[in-house]
Amino acid sequence: MPDKADLVIRSATIVDGGGGPAMRGDLAVAEGRIQAIGALGDVTGEREIDGTGQVLCPGFIDVHTHDDRELLSAPAMTPKVSQGVTTVVAGNCGVSLAPLVTDERPVPPLDLLGVEWFRFAEFGRYLEAVDAARPVTNAVFLVGHQTLRYGAMGRDLDCAASAGETAAMAAQVEAAMRAGAIGLSTGLFYPPAQAAPTEEIVALAKVAGAAGGLYATHLRDEGDALEESVAEALTIGREGALPVVFSHHKATGRKNFGKVRRSLAQIDAAAAGQKVALDVYPYAAGSTVLLPQRIDMAEKVMITWSEAMPDAGGRYLHDLAAEHGLSDQEMAVRLQPAGAIYFMMNEADVQTVLRHPMAMIGSDGIPTDPRPHPRLWGTFPRVLGHYVRELNLMPLEEAVRRMTGLPAETFGLRDRGRLVPGAWADLVLFDPATVIDRASFDNPIQTSAGIGMVAVNGEVVWADGAATDARPGRALRRAA
Repeated sequence: MPDKADLVIRSATIVDGGGGPAMRGDLAVAEGRIQAIGALGDVTGEREIDGTGQVLCPGFIDVHTHDDRELLSAPAMTPKVSQGVTTVVAGNCGVSLAPLVTDERPVPPLDLLGVEWFRFAEFGRYLEAVDAARPVTNAVFLVGHQTLRYGAMGRDLDCAASAGETAAMAAQVEAAMRAGAIGLSTGLFYPPAQAAPTEEIVALAKVAGAAGGLYATHLRDEGDALEESVAEALTIGREGALPVVFSHHKATGRKNFGKVRRSLAQIDAAAAGQKVALDVYPYAAGSTVLLPQRIDMAEKVMITWSEAMPDAGGRYLHDLAAEHGLSDQEMAVRLQPAGAIYFMMNEADVQTVLRHPMAMIGSDGIPTDPRPHPRLWGTFPRVLGHYVRELNLMPLEEAVRRMTGLPAETFGLRDRGRLVPGAWADLVLFDPATVIDRASFDNPIQTSAGIGMVAVNGEVVWADGAATDARPGRALRRAA
């Protein structure tokens, strides 16, 4: 074993990402990869970090993000790296920045990625742009069905795609997979995709599946028709011959509280015959564009942004409606285009999904939102601090597995997600006694506590509560 390394972390509590017990030891990094783990007293590092009292684990993999634009416009990726995230999965909910070129404002929710950023006719060109931007974190990408639909059909989306339009979308999926996409995503919940029949998705899923990809889905309905929507996704997975990832699994609306026990049982039963996975965010509120037809499912709705009424950000829809003498629905229309946080879930359900052994962790944050959901900044420390340390919902080693080894395996991230010699040195050093989220609904842009050091591809990118100048991330292509 070489006696010199680029980085050595000493005397840390090592949690390897595989779910096994923690061990005390050292870890050495050379040329971007883990060189050795154990008692490394004979190895000297160009930089050495004392990990006494700290947990050292693989960098967290945020499996559900909307960071497609952020990787280009704000490549420092501060909301993510500050909480220990070293790799993000983008292109979720059917919304990807490519392949699409348009000068007009795209239909919601595509506009969550901005108005002027849809400028990549080819998926591969977008990946090249991410590499050129030199983001701090790594990223992998899904190609989004809503983006494909808009590109093939324009604004006439209230019908099934024609055979020619479906063929055009399928060709784009094939090209995206060749360029390195990891699969297809849908957001059948949203108006641009609601008219798409199951057969339209199956046609695209078959292309992604033939190339070794997966299918990630924001279900058609997460409320009254949750179980029917789970069944539809499972059908798409079987007919497309590809794994299914259930995005931000939940049940919305008070009358559906508790229904996740049945939907999880459906997923468990399906796992005997097909590959399935799921992710969850650790909050009982969601966030997306403001949809007037959906506000009744929430106990309350907080406006995060409104182009028609910029001062509405941070205020509750019902209060605004009362001030203007309008119904909540009328006020929601008046605010368009806008975004919102929907308090629509049950905390007991959130914990039920978090406990499920398949559950990975995804933030689902919207970085372009001026008043984002606190999950953008606090998801991973919240799991570690609140749900692991305070509520003892699962062992620390298991929580780390859900954030590292499990998503790396699910999304095919080679040599990542585990602390083993030869793996890429994506690392997080955190204090298990103090790690916690500080972002709140009232004050959402706050870094978390307890994250001491973050390294991406062997380079330290966060230390002592601040970013370094290193920007070693890149677009990870499928099977690369």
